[in-house]
Amino acid sequence: MIRVLIADDQAMIRSGLRLILEDEPDITVIAEAADGVEAIEQARRLRPDVCLVDIRMPRADGLEVTRALAGPAVPDPLRVVVVTTFDLDEYVYGALRGGATGFLLKDAGPALLVEAVRAAHHGDALVSPSVTVRLLRHLTAPPREPDESVRALSDREVEVVREIARGRTNLEIGAELFISLSTVKSHVSTIQTKLTLRNRTEIAVWAWANRVV
Repeated sequence: MIRVLIADDQAMIRSGLRLILEDEPDITVIAEAADGVEAIEQARRLRPDVCLVDIRMPRADGLEVTRALAGPAVPDPLRVVVVTTFDLDEYVYGALRGGATGFLLKDAGPALLVEAVRAAHHGDALVSPSVTVRLLRHLTAPPREPDESVRALSDREVEVVREIARGRTNLEIGAELFISLSTVKSHVSTIQTKLTLRNRTEIAVWAWANRVV
């Protein structure tokens, strides 16, 4: 059972998200929080599998909550999916760089919400398609010198990084590159170690930043 915490300052939104999630046989909502400070306190106490966090909340916003629960300095980070009405670039990058494993717009629909929760629980990342498209548009910007760490990757590892940045699952990567699922997982683990990254979202952000895609 996937245990979820919902953090949003609007009671109606929290109720709507709860209804969608608890309609699924493998998901249960264990707590709700009406502001950022409460979200951090409850998440640290209850250790949910996935935290759904709104961007704009009183006392501490969603980016602060994300950094507190999933940031680079957190010794045992939780999985955070940011759910918001606002798809401003600074929110997207702030959330992903802060450690979020997903970024979802509230108008994305129930199916994508459920998929994002399951993806986060399994260590994968899901970003709303409209947001992904805009992130990829940054690839049209003038190229910059790639980070030195690019040279640490093998050709096959670079291929895996590209597929992750395109939003492919491990199964899809295996099919695309004609390698087994276990080999894909091994490559992902090695890539994370070489680049000092913690999850697939960070790999994707790194790939976009270094124009590896």
